Amino acid sequence: MNPLKQLLSQTIQQALTKYGVEKSLGEIESDLNIPPKIDMGHFAFPCFSLSKVMRKKPNIIAEELKVLIEDTDAIQEVRNLGPYLNFFLAPQAMGASVAHAILNGNMFQQTLAQDAPKTMIEYSQPNTHKELHVGHMRNICLGDSLIRLHQYCGFDIISSTFPGDMGTHVAKCLWYLKYHNSEPMPETEKGAWLGKMYSRGSMKIYDIDKSEDEAAKETYKAQLSEILTQLESEEGEFYELWKSTREWSIDQMKKVYDWADVTFDKWYWESEVDVPSVKLIQEYYDRGEVFIESKGVIGADLEAYNLGFCVLIKSDGHGLYATKDIELARRKFEDYKIEKSVYVVDERQAHHFKQVFKILELMGFENAQYCHHLAYNYVELPEGPMSSRKGNIIPLMDLIRQMEHTTKTELKNRYEGEWTEEEMDRTATIIAKGAIRYGMLKIDATKKIVFDMKEWLDLSGDSGPYLQYVYARIVTLCKKQGYDPAQAIDWSALQEKEEIAILLHLSNFNAVALNACHNYRISSVCTYLYELAKLYNSFYNEHSIAKAESDAIRFARLGLSKAVSDAMREGLALLGIPVPEKM
Repeated sequence: MNPLKQLLSQTIQQALTKYGVEKSLGEIESDLNIPPKIDMGHFAFPCFSLSKVMRKKPNIIAEELKVLIEDTDAIQEVRNLGPYLNFFLAPQAMGASVAHAILNGNMFQQTLAQDAPKTMIEYSQPNTHKELHVGHMRNICLGDSLIRLHQYCGFDIISSTFPGDMGTHVAKCLWYLKYHNSEPMPETEKGAWLGKMYSRGSMKIYDIDKSEDEAAKETYKAQLSEILTQLESEEGEFYELWKSTREWSIDQMKKVYDWADVTFDKWYWESEVDVPSVKLIQEYYDRGEVFIESKGVIGADLEAYNLGFCVLIKSDGHGLYATKDIELARRKFEDYKIEKSVYVVDERQAHHFKQVFKILELMGFENAQYCHHLAYNYVELPEGPMSSRKGNIIPLMDLIRQMEHTTKTELKNRYEGEWTEEEMDRTATIIAKGAIRYGMLKIDATKKIVFDMKEWLDLSGDSGPYLQYVYARIVTLCKKQGYDPAQAIDWSALQEKEEIAILLHLSNFNAVALNACHNYRISSVCTYLYELAKLYNSFYNEHSIAKAESDAIRFARLGLSKAVSDAMREGLALLGIPVPEKM
């Protein structure tokens, strides 16, 4: 995975064989690490694990192994430091193995994953009749980046989404529109307006429930049940209203997905599995399998697994989210013959998925073991959690417009008269995408995000625009300095520790990508890119390219710079972040 580790592993394996120890190349590569200080070596091989086999102290083994290391053009020096065997590599070998492989594209065209089951990743499950807000973007960014990362590593990936176009939330919105709304429908942004109707409907019901008007409570419950019945039977005035208003929400979703450059191989809908899912559970219940009746509802008793009782069919005959997810799981494996199903859904649904997966197992669904819930934490405003029901959200399209407006204003202040209006519009959109996506992805998925637009747009901090700026600056530099891809580069000219540090970091690109893929840790890619940017800035501040001591050094530094920009571009692409050519 790491070309420098692979190069070293062969030499170390030969020495170990002479020493009487058999170790695979993969094991050796896994053992190699980068010392805390570059002056200690470029890579270190620990000898602890050999101590039991050889019945010697690790430091003695390191001394004896050093003698057995054969001289190669790639290894400049070998030192034994205590229990470690430390290697210094020749810049020529490092440049040829790493920078050159990046510049010709070979670094980014390898199949990295040895075990790559055909996988469906389901993400972005927005509800129709609600407004998309900034919190939804974390799911979109996380899911889309996982798709990109898995594809990069060599997986056969199917992307899917499961919007909620049925259920109580829809009934509340239609109920408010029919019985309480007096506001005229707008000509545009109908999806967002519909979300406000849902919020008002939810709050209206909340007020009724708090009151002592029992008649009003019974009335609205009967009305909601009637709405759901019409939707399930696919007839009646509410069904017709649902069909038209549903399209408004879908238009809103597609507008967001188009802006975010997100596409799905398959759109599943709750309305497609609503009736079939209830029928499936009913069939098992009628046969006396898995499900029981309790207090007027049908469900699964999961107390033996510490998962409580899962209701699947309510007393009025309607299903719930778990009911639909059971049918959906069956369809996914049947439709696409997948080997693994990943659900990107926030951590508040952890119990829900534990119940669903256990029920699938009890139903005899052999693929239940290959269903995985990837939980992530949610996004909060500085003043606290967001709630569509309460209406205290930042609408996603409002955020996008605000980000682009702020960015374009800054670009105008800097480049008005130099850039065209079209260039500023295009760049503002690119920067806004970088700010939002990186802001959503740099925090580990298990941790909460507190939204801060100023921080996300900061050009001097750990932000998407900062990384985009580093990339654009290198592109401009290479143009000014006349970088020529056909120019032969003498990588041995790179002798400074800042240059070597960049090569070492670049060598780890694919290893970081594969580990992020296997562990679902997109944030580690963000960390890698941010560290790469800092390493490049340290080099740039210490060593001149235009006034380098010789042409050989200048060409080598230009090649190194171009390799950094290529790695930055490819790494940001894994995050779904586009790059500007100037900024």
